[in-house]
Amino acid sequence: MIKKARKRKMFIVIGTLLVIVGALMIWLNISYSPVKKQFQNDITALLSENRLSVDNDMFTDKDFSHLPTVVQKYIENCGYIGTPKMSYLKMEYHNVDFSQGKNGPTLTIDYIQYNFISKPCRMALIDSSMFGIPFEGYDYYQNGTGGMKGVIAKVITLFDQTGADMDKACLATFLAESLFAPTILLQDYISFEEISDFEVRATITYGGQTTSGIFTFNEQYEMISFTTNDRAATGTDGSMEYIPWSAICSDYQLYENGIKHPTKFKAVWNYPDADFVYFDGIISDVAYGYAE
Repeated sequence: MIKKARKRKMFIVIGTLLVIVGALMIWLNISYSPVKKQFQNDITALLSENRLSVDNDMFTDKDFSHLPTVVQKYIENCGYIGTPKMSYLKMEYHNVDFSQGKNGPTLTIDYIQYNFISKPCRMALIDSSMFGIPFEGYDYYQNGTGGMKGVIAKVITLFDQTGADMDKACLATFLAESLFAPTILLQDYISFEEISDFEVRATITYGGQTTSGIFTFNEQYEMISFTTNDRAATGTDGSMEYIPWSAICSDYQLYENGIKHPTKFKAVWNYPDADFVYFDGIISDVAYGYAE
């Protein structure tokens, strides 16, 4: 009797474990994700809020006449003149090499982002896996507040970074991508100063924060880099250290929308001993939204 009771208990335990494992496998493999759902809900709300935020007229030379000459030539060279003014930018990357810190693992990620214009706002979703377990990241900047959140197995938060340093870093990222959506260049929150024939300093002020950086262009008037000292690198212990940060663009090509965009993009921490490329991707799609 005792042996039979033990066997029954063992079968119950094994059965319970199998049910738990089965439920976990189903959870990890279904398409639903709280992080993705939050991202989709936020984007839906922002699309509705921004659909009438920008006049849907065409870019003209006159719009950019107050900006440094190299910026005007970039706008003309990339084909924006005569195209509609966008109210938001959407960019997608697939199979990006993404490193989590100097000594951290390198993941292959898919990355989608939205940059909204009337008020500086940037939302980005990372979709990946670690050891076969879903990993998702959510970078956000809205209403002057920035943050970065990482979640594994859809419900376990690995990190959730917020605070003034993140606010400033996220605003700097928005500035770095401003030339990809030139309506941004016409807003009151951004200004430019010519440094040389191929360099300009850009400054953005919003939400109580001010950040700046230098855009560099090549002789074809393609923007090839943005460098700033206003982004802090986060250590494994959660500490923040201000390190020069660069966004590197290359391989410009003509997209279906008739506009030239870079197809390769790298994000780099310029440490004193060596550069650390932590994001190395190919832009798979660039799309714009317009006022309705």
